[in-house]
Amino acid sequence: MFSLVRVVLPLMGGLGIALCTLPAMAEQASGASGKRPVTALVLGGGGARGAAHIGVLQVLEQERIPVDCVVGTSMGALVAGAYAAGLAPSEMLDKLAEADWTDMFLDTADYSQLSYRKKRVNKGLLLGTEMGITKRGVQIMPGVIAGEKIKLFFNFLVSDEQGQHQIENLSLPLAIVATDIGTGERVVIRKGSLTHAMRASMSVPGLMAPVEYEGGQLVDGGLVDNLPIGIGRGLCNADRVIAINVGSPLRPADEVGSLLSVTGQMIGILTKQNVERSLATLTGNDIYMAPELGNIKSTDFKRYAEAAEAGRQTALRYLYALKDLSVSPEAYAQWNVQRRVEREPIVRIDEIHIAPLNRVNSDFVERLVRQRPGENVDRRRLEQDLIRIYGAGYFDSVDYRIYQHDGVNRLDILAREKNWSSDYVTFGFTVAEEYRHGASVNLRGAYRNTWINSYGGEFFAVLDAGTDPYVELDFYQPLDTRHKYFVEPRYISNRQTSNIFIDGDKIAEYELTTHSVELMLGRNVGIWGQVRSGWREYDIKASADISLLNLPDANERYGGWLTEVLFDARNRLYFPSQGWSGDLGYFASPQADYEKLFTRLDYAHPLGDFVLGARGSFVTSINDPLPVYDSAQLGGFLNLSGYARNQILADQALYLHLRAEKIVGRMPLGLSGDLRMGLALEGAKLEDAYTLTKDDDWLNSAAIYWGGETPVGPVYIGYGFTFSGDYNFYFQIGP
Repeated sequence: MFSLVRVVLPLMGGLGIALCTLPAMAEQASGASGKRPVTALVLGGGGARGAAHIGVLQVLEQERIPVDCVVGTSMGALVAGAYAAGLAPSEMLDKLAEADWTDMFLDTADYSQLSYRKKRVNKGLLLGTEMGITKRGVQIMPGVIAGEKIKLFFNFLVSDEQGQHQIENLSLPLAIVATDIGTGERVVIRKGSLTHAMRASMSVPGLMAPVEYEGGQLVDGGLVDNLPIGIGRGLCNADRVIAINVGSPLRPADEVGSLLSVTGQMIGILTKQNVERSLATLTGNDIYMAPELGNIKSTDFKRYAEAAEAGRQTALRYLYALKDLSVSPEAYAQWNVQRRVEREPIVRIDEIHIAPLNRVNSDFVERLVRQRPGENVDRRRLEQDLIRIYGAGYFDSVDYRIYQHDGVNRLDILAREKNWSSDYVTFGFTVAEEYRHGASVNLRGAYRNTWINSYGGEFFAVLDAGTDPYVELDFYQPLDTRHKYFVEPRYISNRQTSNIFIDGDKIAEYELTTHSVELMLGRNVGIWGQVRSGWREYDIKASADISLLNLPDANERYGGWLTEVLFDARNRLYFPSQGWSGDLGYFASPQADYEKLFTRLDYAHPLGDFVLGARGSFVTSINDPLPVYDSAQLGGFLNLSGYARNQILADQALYLHLRAEKIVGRMPLGLSGDLRMGLALEGAKLEDAYTLTKDDDWLNSAAIYWGGETPVGPVYIGYGFTFSGDYNFYFQIGP
């Protein structure tokens, strides 16, 4: 995935952020002076390099140079659309400054905004490519990202929350170029939603999902016409074309070695060839600019201001050629007023409508929309709601449309269900190497069948094959359409091998095989947590090669009442940088004659490039002591790191740690997560320990580690030690 983002994104000269497009105003602009040549503005694709177009527009504005039509491809479509929609260059730069470029290329909702159910499913899925199971076989998502947040940014750019722009209704004639991925033909978009067209023109094949348009699937227009000079000339029968080329140069031969880089270079060559064909049509009356963008890559969206300045400097060098296109201040003001036709903003929403859905219940979507009839439009909140709906995992895209109908302001929520499956599988793996415990390798497969019924019933299965076999079968059935209450039967089977230590010396190992069946009734508390209660039945087989510690060597079968309160408001599942999570549970078994109380709280807070965190947990019996197989367990990474995993067993255990982590690296564009160096100080207090240690009072430990969230899951390498001489090394991929 790293290579895909670094190579495919730059190569498609057209990865950009399409803004808006405007249709018809050539005649009025032309009439401003009467003799001024009819002028077409053509803006080419080039990803982040396309911000140079804005600098060129600044000079055209400064010199009072109107244009009669505008055409764009990919990032050029973004700028062309915004210009046609009436934005001034300064407004474009202001809105680009508000963009979170890292987050924009992450299609998922912030982890803290997912439902608790979705968070739990994500943990079981690990990280990997989700594949759909259909009658046609296995299907995968048509792009690494769907471009959901990019589309919402386009809405913001052209203020679609005040009413959706239609290309055919714009004052300045606009054309946006895309490619039909099914036929390879060029598609020139001259009508329909402006932001939809912009999104289509910059859909890099393989990276972003195609956009459906009039029965076809559209991708980046740079594949067939990255500098559409001919389209511009014909759109307004132009006497003169101003063409701006911001395409990325080809890589040197010695940098083309991998399969991805070869593929990318091949696409770059094809793009270069279609640009050269366009350039061959230029005449002596036309003006051609190629801003000097140096090492600004097509993925360097955060360098938009540098690219814009490079475009401005280039345009200033062409003033000698532009001067005869300048008009009087009065004529330019008249043209600009027509280009910037003000719409009456839609402030209050009177009605909210959920577009018809096939599988997903519309009440479920409505529950996630906080905008209410009678309230003013809150764009940021509306965008957060749409991302939360998209993050549920049932939709290819989620958008909105605001318009007036018979004097009523209506908000339409347009959620497009995944058409490639409702059954999904993912595969992943975990690798763990621990000096005091040994190595374990597990392959994981997960299956999810969604919306089995109109209430959103869901079946979820996980299978781990390897050192620690694990099986989980779960059926989650909401009891109402808004998913407030639910019933959840679950079966879990797992086998673990644990080492037994006395004073730090391994003396034995035992194998614990557990089967459990539960039936829980619960209530979702917003998106942050659940309250659950029900019956859990255990069947446990424990066997050890030594009886010194009185470990059971027989089958145990018992059940009990379980009540849990579960919350998770962190911003990430692994290595969170902000938020908290907590559990509180009570288990009482009449058959095994014991009661167990357990709780856990984890907190993280950002401080510049540091993340400060704390965690605490407490497990205790209430009357009779806990059985060894359900006792408090400590040991392992950030759980008394100096001890082996589950080395410490006790009837009661209080654990605390403080950690400080320095962010030392971040994932490339399109990937979440970061890399950190961390230090943790840990302590624990035991009562009625079942295992012996060198410490009679507090158990103290510390850990130094490097790790973070990566495309293959959490990864860390660590060293833990106690102040009494025990130590441990860790290497882990996966949770």
